[in-house]
Amino acid sequence: MSLRSPLGRVRGLGSAKEGVGHWIAQRVSAVGLIVLGFWFVTAIISNVGGDYATFTRWLSNPGNATMMILTIGVSFWHMALGLQVVIEDYVHGGARAPSLIAVKLVSFALAAFGILSVLKVAFGG
Repeated sequence: MSLRSPLGRVRGLGSAKEGVGHWIAQRVSAVGLIVLGFWFVTAIISNVGGDYATFTRWLSNPGNATMMILTIGVSFWHMALGLQVVIEDYVHGGARAPSLIAVKLVSFALAAFGILSVLKVAFGG
């Protein structure tokens, strides 16, 4: 028998007071990807049938290069957030931390590679 009240027994249990920021980031990146996805599909359709020179001229426009960089960055950020949730839910034991680190590093490396590729094409490097 305990002398603690029902409120005292459950105090400290329940919400971990974290995770809301991650949830909001996933939703914001998803909405951003909807907008960027429409732009990307429109951009691809407008460049169908063009050659490399036409594409590089199109990508050298600062607005198009910026939108492409945003698409790449938000896509890999959203991917990393989603994979983090999957790993946290389904990977247990000692493989969790290395998996989370690998996802973050691979996502960052692929995003950096994509962004640098856009910059190289845009600036004619």
